[in-house]
Order: sequence, then structure tokens, then C-alpha cells
Amino acid sequence: MIKKTIQGVLLSLAVLIALTYAFGYDYLFRGIRQTYFRGESGSTIDDGIHFKSHVIAKGKAVPWELDSLYNKNPLPKGVVEDLKQSNTASFLIIRKGKLLHEEYWNGYTQDSKTNSFSMAKAVTVMLLGKAIEEKKIKSLSQKYADFFENYSNVEFGNHLTIGDLAKMEAGLNWNEDYKNPFLQNAKAYYGKSLEEAVLLRGFKNEPGTKFEYQSGATQLLGFALRKSMNRTLAQYASEKLWQPLGMTQNADWNTDDFGMEKTFCCINSSARDFAKLGQLFLNDGKVGEDQVLNMNFLKQMRTPTKLSGGAYGMGLWINYDAPVKHYYFWGLYGQYIIVIPEQEMVIVRTGTYKDQPKDAKGRPQQVAFLVNEVVKSFR
Repeated sequence: MIKKTIQGVLLSLAVLIALTYAFGYDYLFRGIRQTYFRGESGSTIDDGIHFKSHVIAKGKAVPWELDSLYNKNPLPKGVVEDLKQSNTASFLIIRKGKLLHEEYWNGYTQDSKTNSFSMAKAVTVMLLGKAIEEKKIKSLSQKYADFFENYSNVEFGNHLTIGDLAKMEAGLNWNEDYKNPFLQNAKAYYGKSLEEAVLLRGFKNEPGTKFEYQSGATQLLGFALRKSMNRTLAQYASEKLWQPLGMTQNADWNTDDFGMEKTFCCINSSARDFAKLGQLFLNDGKVGEDQVLNMNFLKQMRTPTKLSGGAYGMGLWINYDAPVKHYYFWGLYGQYIIVIPEQEMVIVRTGTYKDQPKDAKGRPQQVAFLVNEVVKSFR
């Protein structure tokens, strides 16, 4: 009796495994291995080391110059409480190009490299700007079918442009759900092949007619970028960003099993180096006398689109209706690079803040809170 029961259990397990592979859910096994087997319930800011990656190589390191008041004034108590309660790893304030304040919690340090999550979307769009400048890509209006001809044979596929992808107006058949393991984000994050997870999934809306934040859009943009050049995107990011900006550490950009960067997420870098990306926007794309990125393209990135209701530009979230205007890179669990132009400030926050409260436009309330409190205390 016991033998038959065991045989039945094993047979059911074998059938379940076979069905999992047959229906394309085999990535779930890797997801379980990378989460539950490591004592986690989902992705973390530290799990980049468990995936394949390409190095974004630094050049000559240029550390931040310290402000004369560096770490001399404490953060307001309300900010400290908010940061601790939201499981913050790092918090940095850059003012007028100098490091004014930094704190770390839970064992993290200035050398810790953590997952950018969706902050990588803005980096991908920055690389798009460089590719357009170098004529590797014609313009934002270039058709996606120029890169992947099969899109001409899909309903709405021939309408899709590079700009639609950058603005989150692609209209893809994509559900941006971070908790359901059976949906696209999980397959893209844990799966072996980004092509299988993202390419030719079809459309639910005509491109350019509706704003909907979709990780698949930035991954499609990544495929077009990769096809436009004879190097990896990590190599391109090294040459066009990490080296000119004087980053102090190599970063790691997670890839699928075939070496394609996860352009919707997953650049693992330090808080100090993330801050340099924000400073580049404050400087209108310049590092010293060198124009690293086209100023007009950066202005397009931080200009809110009509379809987003003023909440999104290209790769960046926007809040110009706040008392203190700002825009920012935003990654899952509260990874932020916040730029406050009128105060010449950059704020970086990394950590693990799950189930963040959001405002009516889908933006994290924590960002506006941090901006207001920091400006009041450190202007």
C-alpha cells in the first residue's frame, strides 16, 4: 500500500514537472532555487550575484568631492524613522556636485553593490540617446520592425516605434505584476531566454495611444539597441557612461543565459556611483567640459508626456506638480536616484520597501516626502 502511494506521488510529480516544461513555466524551478531555497520570498537587492552578468567596466575612478559640511548635520528624525521603517540600505545627498550626507544601515557600506531593478530602464534610455547621437538608431520615430521584421506581420506591430517603447506607450500584451510567478515579469527575471519571454507577445492597444508602464517595453528597446551595435550593452554603458563619469567600481548587468542584458532591470552598482547618473542630468549631460550625453535628449527624458498625465517622461518618473519639482529613476522596492534641479541636489536611496504607498498618478509617496524634508533641512 505504502509502495503504491509513493509510486503515485512520484508519478504525479513527474507529470507536474513535464507539464511545467511543456507550458513554458520551467523558469519557476530557477525562481524557487533563487528565492525560497535561499530563505527569501522573492527578489532582493542582493540577488544579482546569483545570475549571469556582464561587467560594466569603470575607467579612471573619480571619487566624490566631500562638502565642507559632510555628515556634520544629522538627518531630521522623521526622515530617519521613515528610512529605518522602510528597510533602507543607503541614503545619500549630493549638493552642488559634492557629497553632503551619506548613511548606511543593515550592514551595507559605500562599497556595497545592490540591484537597481527598474532604475536600469532610465540607463537604457540614456544609451538610446547616445545611439541616436551616433546614428546607430535613426530617431525615436524609427519603426521597431526595422530591427525585427516579424513585427510587420503582427497586428499593430508595424506601428510600434522606438519612442513608444521609451515613453511606455507600446501597448504590449503585458501585465506588470511583480507577485504572480506565472506572469511575464517573473519569466523575464528568472527565465533562461529573454527572447522567449518578451519578443512577439503581441499587443492589446495600438502603440502611441495609451501610457502603461511595462517592463517588456524596455526589454524590447534593449533588443533594438543590441542589434544596432557590435558590442554588448554593458560594453556600451562602460564606454559611454561608466568611464566618462569616473565611476569608482565596476558594475554588473545581469543577463539571460544567452548573454542579453536585462534592460528592464538589474544593474548592480554602489549608491555613490548611482548618484553620478543623477548628477549627469543636473549638469545637462556634461562631465567637466565634455558633453557625455546630448543635452536635448536628456531634456526629452525629463519632459512629462501627455499620455502619462505628467507622471512619466522617457525612463524617468516626473513630479513637477509638487511644491519642490523633481524627477527620478525608480526601481522596485524603492531604489531611487532623485534629481532636484532648483536646489542642485541629487538624492539616492536604496533598500527594500515592499508595498509602497503611491499617489494618484502611481508614484511612490516616499519620494515626495524625502524631497520636501531634505530640502527643508539641507538647502
